[in-house]
Amino acid sequence: MDLRDSPDEAAFRTELRDWLAANLPAEPGREWSRKLYDAGYVGLTWPQEYGGQGAPYSNQAIVLEEMARVQAPQHLGVIGLGMAGPTIMAHGTDEQKSRYLANILSAEEIWCQGFSEPGAGSDLAGVRTRIEARDDMFVVNGQKVWSSFAHIADFCILLGRSDPDSEKHSGLTYLIVDMKAPGVEVRPLRQITGEAEFNEIFLSDVEVPRENLLGEIGGGWQVAMTTLLHERGTLGFALGGALEAQVGRLVELTKERRRDDPLIRDRVATEWIELQALKFTNYRSLTKLMQTGIPGPEGSVSKLHWSEQNQRLTKLAMEMLDGEDDGYWGYQQLRSRGNTIEAGTSEVLRNIIAERVLGLPRSR
Repeated sequence: MDLRDSPDEAAFRTELRDWLAANLPAEPGREWSRKLYDAGYVGLTWPQEYGGQGAPYSNQAIVLEEMARVQAPQHLGVIGLGMAGPTIMAHGTDEQKSRYLANILSAEEIWCQGFSEPGAGSDLAGVRTRIEARDDMFVVNGQKVWSSFAHIADFCILLGRSDPDSEKHSGLTYLIVDMKAPGVEVRPLRQITGEAEFNEIFLSDVEVPRENLLGEIGGGWQVAMTTLLHERGTLGFALGGALEAQVGRLVELTKERRRDDPLIRDRVATEWIELQALKFTNYRSLTKLMQTGIPGPEGSVSKLHWSEQNQRLTKLAMEMLDGEDDGYWGYQQLRSRGNTIEAGTSEVLRNIIAERVLGLPRSR
């Protein structure tokens, strides 16, 4: 594995850095998302027939790294780009691909994810949202939670139970739900930071056309696994880039506050070393992705490592500040508390790593 950029990759990285330096917006939004798309930095690995660039995964990794490095706002359609779009490409009909994919890239339509429920968060196979087939439609009743962007989303990728007598992975169905349909209600969830980044979705007799079925009735689990694999496929590079920026800030804080404290300097050095380990892990995961074209379970390693290191790092920064909230590190410490829950809890990720990466026996 060559960790250096190839000549083409190096040229692409330089071009991207120059473009970001000249175009960073004052605030995120659809206009910024459209600008990224028009510049050719969205959907790089998507086939050209669906509006993508057909570029190698290494280019996508470079975009994620460089955007995180300068703390550029993400494309508003992150759920559509990383989860809904790849799932539609893998399981959708030609009509679904034609209808949805181009608008995901351009941010004309925003997507959210309807997987987690109050009684089925990390245990996705425990979903109880009811999907009932009626003539030419499905009728959905239930509740979803922790749905990012639901308050601005146009569509939702939703997993529910179409066979009320089924258990676990069987009897699940995967639908595309119009978030403007009658019976859909979104309620924001206020976080410890004071923001409402996540939402609850309540579905009461929501009618979904038959053509919004992804995959087969009762085959929703297999479709959902495609979504989850892509969710963490190249996520490590965005997380690694964000963590590198955090470590850089931590080093500057150390110089300002605790330059002569050998114990603090040793702890900061440990965080820098951990960052390098994460970067090498991400490159190993990327190598496998480029070889197979399918994201593997190795992405769970990166997400687990990043989430726990970010919590540890922000706590160290607050120690240096002696509890003083400078406006940045205080927010980062509060927000980091959710890192080990979102996109898979640390406990679930450890099980995935044990079973699918290390090949250990199943825990149950």
